[in-house]
Amino acid sequence: MAYDVEDHDRVLGTLSQRLSPRVLRAPRRLDAAARELDEYFSRQRRVFDLPLDLSLSKGFRQLVQRHLPEIGYGQTRTYRQVAELVGNPQAVRAVGTACATNPLPVVVPCHRVLRADGTPGGYVGGPGAKQALLSLEAAA
Repeated sequence: MAYDVEDHDRVLGTLSQRLSPRVLRAPRRLDAAARELDEYFSRQRRVFDLPLDLSLSKGFRQLVQRHLPEIGYGQTRTYRQVAELVGNPQAVRAVGTACATNPLPVVVPCHRVLRADGTPGGYVGGPGAKQALLSLEAAA
């Protein structure tokens, strides 16, 4: 998935290099993901049932990303709360980096992580995309 603010060709090129060129040759393998995303955006899905491959992330970043789905639909947590959740309360900035490098935004809901003052903070898709996702979930 790539947002409008990203270079789609660069995103696909990176996936092809880091995973496999087969990613580009087997688009039908993404049918389930596309269906679940469509259901999410039409407010018919609150939890994704997809098997997640977080191999593009390592170490602490992957640890954080594995825990992000625990933040329920329509809920939010602060970067500090997520740092505490993964057992490293001092790693607030590292949690931000883990969210910023999330290879599966929306499905791995880094948009649900906010600054301590309740403001959205950064997001790979830009602030408008993060706010749109938060608004979509709040309206449910």
